[in-house]
Amino acid sequence: MMVQALFTLVGGLERARRASPGASTLGLLEVVAARHKVRPSEIAELQQVHPSLVTRQVRTLEDAGYVEVSVDPADHRSCLVSLTAAGGEEVRRLREVGLERFAKFVADWEPDQVRTLTALLQKLEASKAAVAAGERRLPGRRWAKLRASGQAPDQES
Repeated sequence: MMVQALFTLVGGLERARRASPGASTLGLLEVVAARHKVRPSEIAELQQVHPSLVTRQVRTLEDAGYVEVSVDPADHRSCLVSLTAAGGEEVRRLREVGLERFAKFVADWEPDQVRTLTALLQKLEASKAAVAAGERRLPGRRWAKLRASGQAPDQES
């Protein structure tokens, strides 16, 4: 029952995100706002998406004037993404839209129920992040990782 309810909720949120370009925009802008200057690869990792998706989103947001892209002084092969004043205003606007929508969802709830939901969602997100961190794939070739872990026979005989 719980799993079905979660899948239904997540599916609905995903459909809403696809229908509203502002949802994915807000996610990326939130990461940039929190980190000040951040590499696209870090954004992809934090959002658990493919780096090519972040590259496209950053270009779109740069064209809209919401982010600025500059060369990373520590690694000239990479770049840093930072929020512009217009981007900060867009974050505020999108947050407001999201909060207004959420308020409609819980309009007939008791304040304690909203606080409980918030606490439980934060706990669920922390648990999800911990599991995801433990499941991250190690870089490198599968056969090399197996050999390093002692699961593959040594072929050097």
